[in-house]
This record gives sequence, C-alpha cells and structure tokens, in this order.
Amino acid sequence: MSENPNIRFMEYKDLDEVLDLERKCFDVPWTRGMFEDELFNPNAVYLVAEVDGKVCGYAGMWKIIDEGHITNLAVHPDYRGKGYGKMLIQSLISYSRENGISAITLEVRKSNIPAITLYESFGFDRAGLRKNYYPNNNEDAIIMWLYLD
Repeated sequence: MSENPNIRFMEYKDLDEVLDLERKCFDVPWTRGMFEDELFNPNAVYLVAEVDGKVCGYAGMWKIIDEGHITNLAVHPDYRGKGYGKMLIQSLISYSRENGISAITLEVRKSNIPAITLYESFGFDRAGLRKNYYPNNNEDAIIMWLYLD
C-alpha cells in the first residue's frame, strides 16, 4: 500500500467515495446534490487525497474575491494520523497563493481539538466565535483566519 496520497482536484467520478466518507465523518453529511453543485461552482475548489485508487480524504474551499473560505475537510477514519489532512490543507494554501488569495478563513467545532490543532499548526488564528453555529447540536464554532504573505 502506498503511503503518499495523490492530491488532485475532485471529479464527478469521486462522488460515491466522497459521500461514503462524508457519512463516516459527519453527523449531518452533505448530499450528492450539494457536492454536484460545488463541482460546477466556478468559485469552488475541491481536492481529494487518493491512495491506491481510493479516495481517503477531501477538502473544499470557496474563492470569494481575494479570500478563501474552507468549507469542509474530511479524512477517512482508517487513514487518520498519517498527515493526509495536513497535506490537503497545505494544498489549499498553495492553491491560494498561486491564485491571488490573500487570506483563508474557516469555522470549526469548538470541541474539535484535533482540527483546531491542525489549523493552528499552519498559522491559523482564532478570530471569533459563532454561537450555536451547528444546527444538529447548537455547538459553537470557532472562526479562524490565516493571512498569506
């Protein structure tokens, strides 16, 4: 088994695996229609991490003028702890630098310490709180920003 994933743009053919991953990772998963809309959205960038032909992670971001808004990041439970989430975030940051994006933001569950730690390792700073942001349990979201050089 290869340990280095191929990071590439998400394609329509990836949706079944992405949806399976979405159901494994989130209490309120996105639907096929939501991902289809994103694939045709000219302001959206979605990447997958692929190992041995299997999608083991993905990340998405919206481009809004000169800002990026990370919409989602997921790594299959069987592939966690291998740095794939880190590779996906690094790829979004590299894409941003190459495409005139000067800052990246995201919201993350207040309880998701592993994700917060990951984002902080890239220099994301906590900038605020969205109270009761997640509708399934009214958990707060931490707003984070990374300003690129």
